[in-house]
Amino acid sequence: MIRQCNYEDLDIIHEIINDAAKAYLGRIPDDCYHQPYMDFIALRSEVEAGVQFWGWEDSGILQGIMGVQNIQDVILIRHAYVRTFSQGKGIGGSLLNYLLERIRGRVLVGTWAAAYWAIALYERYGFKMAMSQEKDLLLEKYWTISERQKETSVVLMQDK
Repeated sequence: MIRQCNYEDLDIIHEIINDAAKAYLGRIPDDCYHQPYMDFIALRSEVEAGVQFWGWEDSGILQGIMGVQNIQDVILIRHAYVRTFSQGKGIGGSLLNYLLERIRGRVLVGTWAAAYWAIALYERYGFKMAMSQEKDLLLEKYWTISERQKETSVVLMQDK
């Protein structure tokens, strides 16, 4: 079942993000990987900045989450993660499909260039990779991330 998450779900969302982000270890630059991958204060700040999380729940337990954030003239897909033991079961695709059915306008996703599994998911749903110069402009305009993360990230986009 897919449902909108609320403030009471933040502890579980935090747990899911940090569990799933273990996949980045050894793939993204060492200076960008840390534990926890996202601390609770940063997560709460994301929610306060307008990230609305949706979750895939099975037997009353959230297994995956995906955030949506309206920024200026676009919608960002943010913080898409599935628990390690639930990966490969279509949860990420189900969440993405559910959200895309409800979104109108330009949709952007930023992710690590090394996260080939995430890039493949978004491409299956019609997202196209931004070219290098456009990627840099998009990251600068819509995200607040370090220069190092910008260097090692990609942006995928879809117009709906």
